[in-house]
Amino acid sequence: MTYKKTEKLRNALLVPGVLILALTATGLCCIQVGTCQVPFPMVIKTILSHLVHWPDPATIPALNHTILWDIRIPRTLLAMAVGVCLSVSGVVFQGCFRNPLVEPYVLGASSGAAFGAALGIVFPTFFLSVQIMAFVFSALAVAMAYTMARTGPDTPVATLVLSGIITGSVFASLVGLLKYIAQDTALREIVFWLMGGFYYAGWQEVRILFLVAAVGFGIIWTSGWQLNILSMGEEEAKSLGINPGRTQFMLITLATLMTAAAVSATGIIAWVGLMIPHAARLMTGPDHRRVVPVSAVLGAGYLIICDTLARTLTSAEIPIGIITSLAGAPYLFYLVRTRGGQMFGR
Repeated sequence: MTYKKTEKLRNALLVPGVLILALTATGLCCIQVGTCQVPFPMVIKTILSHLVHWPDPATIPALNHTILWDIRIPRTLLAMAVGVCLSVSGVVFQGCFRNPLVEPYVLGASSGAAFGAALGIVFPTFFLSVQIMAFVFSALAVAMAYTMARTGPDTPVATLVLSGIITGSVFASLVGLLKYIAQDTALREIVFWLMGGFYYAGWQEVRILFLVAAVGFGIIWTSGWQLNILSMGEEEAKSLGINPGRTQFMLITLATLMTAAAVSATGIIAWVGLMIPHAARLMTGPDHRRVVPVSAVLGAGYLIICDTLARTLTSAEIPIGIITSLAGAPYLFYLVRTRGGQMFGR
């Protein structure tokens, strides 16, 4: 019996462990790549010089400090944090709604964030920063969807999804209105923000989003058993002593805050929260206690690779939302055609 438990634990840790090693190697390689190529040993030396002051930072060329420590490393870390936020949020939404085709933006979070960002861009004098406005209106959109869907003590899932669609449509229309009245410069900025990107990644954004991603991931991972029960249906959850409405509200609120933080920092990045949880389930099975960590690592690695492609494919940087859409749509189509039965639980 003890041997079986040990074997089961080893198998449960094997996939995330291998993925973490692969993520680390991928991140280091992507930091090396760019318009200005940096030798891999210099990447390691620069990182060590800042973390443990060995070798002496004075021995590292100033240009490498600027390129690596000030630009590429925070950008890579921010991509990792955003990937964790979006992919783990996708696991929560799909588990709570018991629908493999929902994503973190289903309750209008992206449309609300887009409206908040557009307000900050078009009227910079009257509103706070673009990031704060995007975060506030993203959370507000989801709160509106919840308020509309709530009927007494319950919040039916179907009604909640419809409320999210309505809320998203309203904010999308308001974004269209702001784009119509915006000056050319502001209009271009809105369009680029809507396509997503890590153009302005810095250590301040990394610290904030890493904290959000770490706290959200920890809570959701420890709640994996509750997601397993919710996936069985509301009646089964009640019979097992779980309050489905309260648990769904807690998990969806947390996932929404993670999504809002990610979107406010980088703009709208599509497909990550929809596609990555499916890939994780194909690797680990339906147990959310294993799906959550694997999704986090896969999401982080996926966005690192997409961001590297976005800044290296052409001389001018491509918005990362375009890369994730071009890569994500065919991959999800492939999964549906080849593994559709496993994805949909048949």
